[in-house]
Order: sequence, then structure tokens, then C-alpha cells
Amino acid sequence: MRYNLDDLLTLMQVLRDPEQGCPWDIQQGWDSIVPHTLEETYEVADAIERRAFDELPGELGDLLFQVVYYAQFGAEEQRFDFHDIVHTLTAKMLRRHPHVFPEGTLASRRPPGVSAEELQTQQVNRRWESLKAEERAERTAADAPSVLDDVPHTLPALSRAAKLSKRAARVGFDWPDARGVVDKIREELEEVEQALAEGDTRHAQAEVGDLLFAVTNLARTLGADPEQCLRGTNAKFERRFRYVERTLHASQRPLTEASLDEMEAHWQAAKDQE
Repeated sequence: MRYNLDDLLTLMQVLRDPEQGCPWDIQQGWDSIVPHTLEETYEVADAIERRAFDELPGELGDLLFQVVYYAQFGAEEQRFDFHDIVHTLTAKMLRRHPHVFPEGTLASRRPPGVSAEELQTQQVNRRWESLKAEERAERTAADAPSVLDDVPHTLPALSRAAKLSKRAARVGFDWPDARGVVDKIREELEEVEQALAEGDTRHAQAEVGDLLFAVTNLARTLGADPEQCLRGTNAKFERRFRYVERTLHASQRPLTEASLDEMEAHWQAAKDQE
């Protein structure tokens, strides 16, 4: 027997039932589930980066379960249900893909004679961003809506920095090329060094934030996601440091007794093997 989406929605309803449900699930609410949603999102990303495709159905299922949770909360409060989520998403995607669905319906697909390769990617992207801007303007009640509206505050700082700078760049607030960003990084680093020389730790911390923002902009300018860049470096650091630990352990040298020169030598050996 294979379960389907209706089975999953029924399962959630039972879990949340005040009389028959699970005590833990009954106690959950909008705010308590958010940390689990973030964790499950990162676990999906981790499985993809490790190419652990055998684990991916389970991880994607865990992420889908988070959506089902919020749908149940919405249904219980008579705000919306899972079907409203599906309808809203489908309608939005139809609206944002007029080059594929000219009339905004599933039935009005692109003519068979026009291949996807013949579509102008830049035009599609511009149209996509224009539609998103219109949606943001409709959602905000402010007299002067900002291009930075609806960038989630809960995003990881690196991802949010990249999104903020990307939004600003779309309206021309950007460096002409990557070299300009590199010059900005040097400028921010000099300000960190100056603050350290003056013994002003608080100022140095603020300047480190500016430095990180500039580095994030460099990743964006190069077409890279800063979170993925840093996750790759984290994995590389962990791999090399574990090599240092294993090598010292094999020679019966406790890590705490090894000198920095010894550890650096093993680090370089790990680096040379890659």
C-alpha cells in the first residue's frame, strides 16, 4: 500500500485531535514549529550537497510535513487550509510564467513549435522580477514601498545580506564590476585594522559586520550563493581538521599536546592530498 497526500493530511488531523492526538503535536503552535522548519530546510540542502539522494525523499517528506503543520494550524483557526496553499501557489506560478502559460491557465500552454531554448532568458527574468515587484507593491500598505520589502528577517544573515544587496543592485545601487567590490573589501578590512589598533573592540565588531557584508556582495557579484560558499569551506575545514586529529591519534599524540607547528604541518599534508 502506498500512502498519498490525503492520508498525510488525515494523519495530521488525528495528531492534532484534542482527544485522540499526540500530546506533543497538540501543544505545538505557529512559533514552536518555525525552528523545526528551518532545521528541516537545512537537512534537505545538506542531503543534496552530499548527493545523498537515497536520503532525500525522507528529508523532503520532513520538510513537507512542516507545510502540513502550518496548513492544519490555519484550518483550525479558519484562516486557510492545505488546498488554499496549493491554489495560491499554482495561481502565482501561472501568473509569473506568461511565457509558458500565455493566458494564465494550465490549459494555455506555450505553442509546441516554440522551444524553451528560443525563449530569451533575460526577458523572462526581467518579467519575473517585474511581477514580483507588482506583488510586493500590492501587499504593502506603505506610502512609499521599498524594494527591500518582504526580505525575511529570519533568513541566515549571509543569505539576507545577499538578498538585500541583490534587490538594491536591481535599481542600480551596485558596483560596476567585481573589482569594485574587492576594493570595498580592502577598505573595510583597513577599518577593522584601525579599530583594533585603537583598541576599540566594539567599533572593530561593527567593522567586521561591514566586512562580511562586502564579502557577501563579492559572492553575489560572482554569481555564487554565500551560504553555499561558506558551507563548502566549513566542510573543507572539517575534513582537514579531522585528518589532523587522526594523524596525531595514530602517532599517539594528544591533540592538546601538539604544537601549532605540528598541527599546521598535518594540515598542509591534508591540503596536499586534496
